[in-house]
Amino acid sequence: MEQKNSLPETPRTEEPGEEAALKEPPVHRGFWGKLDRFFGITASGSDFKREMLAGLTCFITAVYILMINAEMFGAVIPAGSAEEAYGAAYIATAMGAVAGTMLMAFLARMPLAQASGMGISAFIVYTLILGGTGLSYANCLVFTLFDGIIFILLTVTGLRKKIFRAIPAGIRNIIPVGIGLFIAFIGMQNAGIIVADAFTLVSLVSFNVFGNNTFFNMAGAIVALLGVIAIAVMEKKKVKGAILWGLLGAAALYYALTGLGAACGSVACRAFYEAFSLSDPFSAFAAWGKYSAGTLFSEGFDFSAYLAIEGHNVGTLLVLLFSSALALGMIAMFDTIGTLYATCEKADLLDGSGAPIRMEKMMLSDAIASCAGAIAGTSTVTTLSESSAGVVAGGKTGFTALTAGVMFLVAMFLSPLARLIPRPATAAALIWVGVLMMSSVVKIDWTDPAQAVVAFLTFTVMLLGYSISKGIGAGILAYLLIMICTGKIKQISVPTYILGALFLLTFLLT
Repeated sequence: MEQKNSLPETPRTEEPGEEAALKEPPVHRGFWGKLDRFFGITASGSDFKREMLAGLTCFITAVYILMINAEMFGAVIPAGSAEEAYGAAYIATAMGAVAGTMLMAFLARMPLAQASGMGISAFIVYTLILGGTGLSYANCLVFTLFDGIIFILLTVTGLRKKIFRAIPAGIRNIIPVGIGLFIAFIGMQNAGIIVADAFTLVSLVSFNVFGNNTFFNMAGAIVALLGVIAIAVMEKKKVKGAILWGLLGAAALYYALTGLGAACGSVACRAFYEAFSLSDPFSAFAAWGKYSAGTLFSEGFDFSAYLAIEGHNVGTLLVLLFSSALALGMIAMFDTIGTLYATCEKADLLDGSGAPIRMEKMMLSDAIASCAGAIAGTSTVTTLSESSAGVVAGGKTGFTALTAGVMFLVAMFLSPLARLIPRPATAAALIWVGVLMMSSVVKIDWTDPAQAVVAFLTFTVMLLGYSISKGIGAGILAYLLIMICTGKIKQISVPTYILGALFLLTFLLT
């Protein structure tokens, strides 16, 4: 199996107005003229109205991330109550989104939005924190900060692209599929579609109306599945913001069904409404200031809880820190670079060699935003694939990102409304994200046994092993063994050997 890692070299950084697509001179005067010239709006063939509509479209398709990320991190932030944990996570996520999107607007001047990567958040929450490692929420924020700092150094030195090239093409292409399945699996669990089973470990929830399953459990599963179908129908009809509308529709249906259940005497449905309350929007800011802001500095470097577990020592801690940081770093790089290429291609923002213009500034934007996100209390900030919705709507410049960034800022004050979205509704969005991420599966030559087994091991270990990093490691080790056994040792790069050795140590020592 030959390694196809050919990526076009990134061209020199271009200022607004330099690329070939910028043909017409600005026509606005005064303040608007300065904005026009700064972002290159008229020169790109766009206008303010189109850019603003594109920014709103981008925001509408991406705002659900604030709720889903808050739902995930709300389960691990050690707050006084679930409501405080959710509020703290919501504000932290929104701050990361504002920082990243504004950097895209003013530093990179590109029509892309940024926020916490859900694949990365899932890895931190479900693998590092809830996976029995002994690491805390604050400990993981340290990883995020270090990754951001490393990304800054790798970006300014040009090494980030070289590291990316060290990953076999087959694994790079299949990672989004594995992450998508992982996220969808989490969504199905949250909605109660997939439930625990003593014999097979997991099973499909029973929809038998005469069985022992409660109406409350069935309602969640039904709402999530109908939500996914609704999103698919709207996407098929090219409805702007289909994910958000599907999420809101699923929430409304869930309230209708549980309300009906409560009226009919369902104890679980009544308990759901008894626990229902609306809080002061500023209480989320208070919770954030108490439980998330700066937590990485006050508690992040305290690993006493990990070391107190039997069998853990400084050596195993160093291995865990290194392997986890490596996994987080690779996930973030794949997510960002893949999104940049795909989105910029749709916006016709590629240079003559096929690489996105201002790629270094875009990667620097997400690196700086990751540091800001860690300080705020959220996971690694990355470029959102939902940005393609704004691009399709006509966005071509950083003014699209500016509009989306302002909307994320406004959304910070709407956390109580966001808290009304039940888990089955957010699960529908998670499952749909999994659907979207499956598109990369066609990039694998499944007729080639070598490529097929590497890809298969990568995403199945991610999903069934409930670990993104172990899936990546399994894929790299399988790739190395196949290349060596087929006499293609010379085609393996030295960095790939190094990555394989690091993952082998991770499997043997953790």
